[in-house]
Amino acid sequence: MYTPAHFAITDPEVLHGIIRRHPLGILVTPLEGGMDANHIPFDFEAVAGGPGILTAHVARANPVWQQCRDGAQVMVIFRGNEGYISPNWYPSKHEAHRQVPTWNYEVVHVHGRLVVRDDERFVRGVVARLTRTHEAAEPKPWKMSDSAPEYIDTMVKAIVGIEVVIERIEGKGKLSQNRETRDRLNAADTLATRGLEGLAQSMRKAG
Repeated sequence: MYTPAHFAITDPEVLHGIIRRHPLGILVTPLEGGMDANHIPFDFEAVAGGPGILTAHVARANPVWQQCRDGAQVMVIFRGNEGYISPNWYPSKHEAHRQVPTWNYEVVHVHGRLVVRDDERFVRGVVARLTRTHEAAEPKPWKMSDSAPEYIDTMVKAIVGIEVVIERIEGKGKLSQNRETRDRLNAADTLATRGLEGLAQSMRKAG
């Protein structure tokens, strides 16, 4: 990924935060003669002394878990906050008229090796963790025991667990750091008025 130094995200907490807030990753895998991509919600686990592990599950009918042997090199892309930036939002534009449109965004690329975990205990654990995380804000969070055991058994048999053992993580935050402070902050304020508060907050912190 092309990442000028002023756009690079190197703080592990920031990288991990983007992954956790935007867990739908794009799993990019090699195929003979090309590449494949699958959109999958991941659970991220930090590991002491290492980059961490991503866990997820895919449909048994999805060929990705059979096409990629254990240890295959893969990449998972997590897209964070993003949005269009108009040059009209920069105060300096109205003075010198030397600004152009752009797109601001946060993205994390996770590089690692794929491990297939086709065992029921592992799959149930993945489903339970993902459910706890994403049901937490519900008034009455759903849990697997809310459904008939035989139904859950059938659903679990229809999926396969996967892990990505992370080797390195790279991040990029293109957040108008290369603009004047007043331009960056005014653009952030404009985004906030249009409902993109997440991107606005990231831009405010980017100074």
